[in-house]
Amino acid sequence: MADHVLESRLWLARPRPDVFAFLADPANLARVMPPSFRVRVLTPHVRMEAGAVVDFRIAWLGLPLSWRMFVREWDPPYRFVDVQVNGPYARWEHRHRLLEQGEGTWVEDRVTYRLPAGLLGHAAHALLVGRQLRAAWAYRRDRLIALLAPVSARAG
Repeated sequence: MADHVLESRLWLARPRPDVFAFLADPANLARVMPPSFRVRVLTPHVRMEAGAVVDFRIAWLGLPLSWRMFVREWDPPYRFVDVQVNGPYARWEHRHRLLEQGEGTWVEDRVTYRLPAGLLGHAAHALLVGRQLRAAWAYRRDRLIALLAPVSARAG
């Protein structure tokens, strides 16, 4: 079965090192994913670098699932790539790239993924999973904007 690709690009009015630090902190995954996913980091104090492994618990349609992520590439504050080595997908590769522009940072994400179970997985993607991932990514975008928007000076 063919892989699916989810891409996004978001400009944030924050310096690249700040945005990179936020995205690279596994604890922030729960802050940017929909509450229904019930993301829980099981290895919260891992040193993020190439070769790091992070374990999560997530929920999908209320079902608890384990997810192990491996950091395959690490180039702060420019980019990193994490891949699922154990979890609900047959393939999951998330490339994060950060580009400075003016007083802000472009966040470019590319997720390449494939569901297990061949034709059944392909049908599940068409009926539910693709739509659910796009909604989760829209939620993530809104949360990144809310959490990383510039702090305005207080009057007074």
